Amino acid sequence: MLQYNKQIPVLFLVFNRPDTTEVVFKEIKKAQPKKLYIAADGPRNEAEAEKVALVRTIVNGIDWDCEVKTRFNEHNLGCREAVSTAISWFFKNEEKGIVLEDDCVPSQSFFGFCSSMLEKYKDDDRIGHIGGANFQEGNIIGNGSYYYSRLTHVWGWAGWRRVWETYDVDMKSFEHLKVTELESLASHAAYSQIWYRNLEATYKKEINTWDYQYAYCNLINNRLSIIPNVNLIKNIGFGPDATHTFGSHPHANLPVYELEEIKDPIFFIPNAYADLFTQSVEHPIVKEVKKGFLSRTWKKIKTNLKGTK
Repeated sequence: MLQYNKQIPVLFLVFNRPDTTEVVFKEIKKAQPKKLYIAADGPRNEAEAEKVALVRTIVNGIDWDCEVKTRFNEHNLGCREAVSTAISWFFKNEEKGIVLEDDCVPSQSFFGFCSSMLEKYKDDDRIGHIGGANFQEGNIIGNGSYYYSRLTHVWGWAGWRRVWETYDVDMKSFEHLKVTELESLASHAAYSQIWYRNLEATYKKEINTWDYQYAYCNLINNRLSIIPNVNLIKNIGFGPDATHTFGSHPHANLPVYELEEIKDPIFFIPNAYADLFTQSVEHPIVKEVKKGFLSRTWKKIKTNLKGTK
């Protein structure tokens, strides 16, 4: 199993789910980071206050050598503001670190993978994000332990202050973005209309979230993500009490794996076929996609993915 550099700090984002919070915290406790930041939004109503208070007692379970910093909101800010400001707080204090939410359960190799990649790419502006989740359904991409992607998976991730400093929760530059610019990216062309609609809805605050802004930040700055070739994160948060992840999802509760070593890819090239495959599972084939890029290249995508095993 990969060795975790315990000096790499962890930000744990929690709210009102004691059950999932406990499961994730058990894995953090096994890893024993030397610094743990815990951020929690305030309750939306009196009925929720008890669960929020119960979640915050998590600090009582920290029984290893650890510097703990907490940011517990008195009032509810909502997902968009609470999470984005918590991450800003984290990176104001730390140059780099690992971010986990209360429903994203990591394997122990996740910590070692993130700490290794954070160090290796700390000064490489081509890389903007390290993801822990893999949605390739067993496809091994390239010849390394990870591959490069244009997608920003945030179910357990790691990053740097240098990237977050360019994050804008209001996406002020979006008014200048044209859908044709998304169509110019092989990784996004088939889903350019979907991406544009979702980004526009986020810009107009019709979607109460923080992560589309982060994906947008990396896209417009032409940064790549690092994605492990095995899945290191299990999302157990789907259900009626979730903020966004209601009902069933093809990526819910995926099995997680351990890594014994990290082998770097030979080529520094993002794999558009892998990115399209991920999106094809997440988004059903809708009318504009059937008529577009994906339908013309789907056989090629599957052939290329098979060829990377």
